[in-house]
Amino acid sequence: MTIFCSHCHRPLQAEMSCLPTRAKQAPSASRPFRSTKNASKARRDQINVELQALRSLLPISAQEKERLSYLHTMALVCLWLRGAQLFPPGLPPPAGPALGTELLSLLPGFLLVLSADSKLVYISENVAQVLGLSVVELLAQGDTVFDILEGRVGEDVHKKLLLAREEPGREVTFVSEMRTSKALQMQHGGNRVVAVCGRFVALRWPPSPSTTAFLALCTPLVQSPTDGEAASQDDVFQSMHLLDMTFIDVTESVAYHLGYHREELVGQSWYSLLHPEDADLAAAQHRAVALGAGAGPAAGTAVLRVLHKDRAWTWLRVWARRDGGCITCTCRCLREEEAAHLRSRQPRAAAPP
Repeated sequence: MTIFCSHCHRPLQAEMSCLPTRAKQAPSASRPFRSTKNASKARRDQINVELQALRSLLPISAQEKERLSYLHTMALVCLWLRGAQLFPPGLPPPAGPALGTELLSLLPGFLLVLSADSKLVYISENVAQVLGLSVVELLAQGDTVFDILEGRVGEDVHKKLLLAREEPGREVTFVSEMRTSKALQMQHGGNRVVAVCGRFVALRWPPSPSTTAFLALCTPLVQSPTDGEAASQDDVFQSMHLLDMTFIDVTESVAYHLGYHREELVGQSWYSLLHPEDADLAAAQHRAVALGAGAGPAAGTAVLRVLHKDRAWTWLRVWARRDGGCITCTCRCLREEEAAHLRSRQPRAAAPP
């Protein structure tokens, strides 16, 4: 039986010819649109043009621009956009001298600026001296402060930043390992431990998350008294002792750190300044250095509390070595957070039973 079209009454095989031209040309709704190779290439070319335009706007040298990958380009663009939001071009510059290369080189660490949601906004160029990574290389790790920290410290850092954000102007400190270059990892035996000390500051009034930034100084913890940084730091002093740890000399800077004059300490015992809970640890360090029983430089290193002249306790990291019939100690003052981090890694087995 032949079936006829209801429109033109012609046989069914001729039915398609009676459909409107527009209907015959319309693609099937069930068949998805597929791009051609030419269309894909055109899109890639357009993306490349846009990235080149963004790269040309970055305030860096032409040589640096040529070395930027697409990932680095986008990371730098995001960094500068966040910086422009917090520090608009029309905003008067903060009071004080501009931080040029010469001034940055005098800092014991590098500067870090975060947005209210912990996004990276600014990293000073001297970060390469501390971490061995340039700003561009560091941004390749991610766009938040948690991306450049090593280890499971995110929750603790988040709590500290939340506390600082709730109380603008309150200084907070946290200590963590930061990602470093492979060369520095080999030099220091791993990533560098850095103390981050900063506070949230409202840049404009009224304060809001979009106008508030966390300004911080990131200072590396010195690994040994022979580090190049240690000699130039103001928080280091030295003392000389007999083998029983009686003071025979101490640098004048001890007055700044502990409040004592040199004459007050000469002839006194080192143990008279120690916190009672740290006496065993100090004795273990003393024994290892005096008898030469230590295994490596770590045996002559300890984190101890000593009594300040005002009767408060001061944290010190003490490197001790034997020089003939004397023991020389190099002492560096620590923040409480630095001391807690180092004590958590300090072997307790050296203490006598």
